[in-house]
Amino acid sequence: MQLVTLDWVIIACVMVLIIGVGLYVSRRAGQNSSSFFLGGRNMPWWLLGTSMVATTFAADTPNLVTGLVRENGVAGNWGWWAFLITGMISAFIYAKLWRRLGVVTDIEFYEQRYSGKPAAFLRGFRAVYIGVFFNIMVMANVTLALIKYANVLFGVSPEIVVLVAGLVTITLSVSGGLLGVLVTDFFLFILSMIGALCAAWFAVNHIDVGGLAEMMNRPEIADKKSFFPDFSDPNQYVPILLIPLLIQWWSAWYPGSEPGGGGYIAQRMLAAKDEKHATAAAVFFNVAHYALRPWPWILVALASLIVFPNLESMGTALPHVDKSLIDNDLAYPAMLTFLPKGILGLVVASILAAYISTMSTMLNLGASYVVNDVYGRFVNKQASEKRKVRVGQLVTVVLMIGAALLALQLESATQAFRLLLAVGAGTGLLFFLRWFWPRINAWSEISAMVLSLLVAFGFEYLGPDNMQIWHKFALSVGVTTLGWMVVTLLTPPTDADTLKKFQNRAKITEGVNIRAGLMAALTASLAVYGLMFATGSVLYGQALPALGFGLVSLISGFICIRTYRGTL
Repeated sequence: MQLVTLDWVIIACVMVLIIGVGLYVSRRAGQNSSSFFLGGRNMPWWLLGTSMVATTFAADTPNLVTGLVRENGVAGNWGWWAFLITGMISAFIYAKLWRRLGVVTDIEFYEQRYSGKPAAFLRGFRAVYIGVFFNIMVMANVTLALIKYANVLFGVSPEIVVLVAGLVTITLSVSGGLLGVLVTDFFLFILSMIGALCAAWFAVNHIDVGGLAEMMNRPEIADKKSFFPDFSDPNQYVPILLIPLLIQWWSAWYPGSEPGGGGYIAQRMLAAKDEKHATAAAVFFNVAHYALRPWPWILVALASLIVFPNLESMGTALPHVDKSLIDNDLAYPAMLTFLPKGILGLVVASILAAYISTMSTMLNLGASYVVNDVYGRFVNKQASEKRKVRVGQLVTVVLMIGAALLALQLESATQAFRLLLAVGAGTGLLFFLRWFWPRINAWSEISAMVLSLLVAFGFEYLGPDNMQIWHKFALSVGVTTLGWMVVTLLTPPTDADTLKKFQNRAKITEGVNIRAGLMAALTASLAVYGLMFATGSVLYGQALPALGFGLVSLISGFICIRTYRGTL
């Protein structure tokens, strides 16, 4: 495909905006590490919430959703839809706790909550493990998606993609810090949504699809449209629905859906003006992430089943694409090849925007871990604020290089999604309980982290060949959870003084209504699910289900608001 002048103008304007914002806020962002990593702790909920959504809009997310729909139908998305419950519990219970704690990173939590050398080791190791290795894996997956877009649309080599996109992302991250990320995220989210809507419009109006109403009656997608799996087949409903809803949401650690809040979600909570803004930001994120965004991607995925019914047809239509990249998740960029001139530039710009938004967040987060929890804690405790900012900028560059190199080795977004889930299986319950169960100590976290890794790789490489993915996941959760609980009971508890200081600082005993928070979280989840399925029913042309799901959303939302107000 060829970009016309208008396409290039749109893309250039977006790139100039991103770089310009980074340079404009560079002076303020570089004042100290708090400004560089938390934006001065004075950010409003709407800016933080939009940034959370923009970050999860990563270039790989449409590919992931498309792959899930093509493989298991719309119901296949329960693998990530279930994390809505995790997110709402984090919003209504844990957001205020993070803001009260007032740390620079969520990794700093470890020496606030635990005591002694194990706590110090955990803080340093976790900072490197999550901030460097795990973070690079996430960013490599995002970069892989961008490589696929460029390869499908323009035949551009992966090396050129990571070089150009990496330079723009580094410029924003190094110069603007979190403030630059937040400001650009606001505009990038709007652009990304416009691009996704345009992609969906032209996908369903493709000549082979025939429009939305016609598409919904096509036999090629008849067994793919349902919001729920086939309940007569346990091989369908157990792994697709029951495992995510009964086990996955509370047991797994996944970036952006960390039980109790963590990563860039916690970073935004810590950057909020106050507790109310932290909670509102997290709630807005979950509503937008699950109710507003999925359907444009799902529509493209359904249309792709008509245009590219199998991988062979996709490979035939895209002879210039590396055969190793041909997978179901490639169908989304493949559908973009039919976009008209001008619109193509807008959609390409939106994809670049989604990529840069996610990458700049992850780079800033990873750098904050290395600087605050490794360099400033163990290497140079007397480092000046300016020095910390400089080290953070250097780490940002190194992380980007690592992600680019790993991206060239990956093949599928779905592959990476499942790998991340497997590695975090069994650790989630600990992250929920560690704020409230005094018996949990540093060894609990160390053992959970080690066990989840060993068990995941053990089942993957040493387990029976006929073991299904959900069997591995469920067993990993059971073994890891039981293991860290046993370690908890066999090892000494946290020092009493450390625990008391932590509880006083976070106001655990006096300022948390767990029952009301859980009720608000569950009703909020029902409200969002209702809104999501009401929207889907409207698109499907099903008036009665749309009305039913809409009523569920309204009633649940009303109960949620009443319940939450009672906790204030």
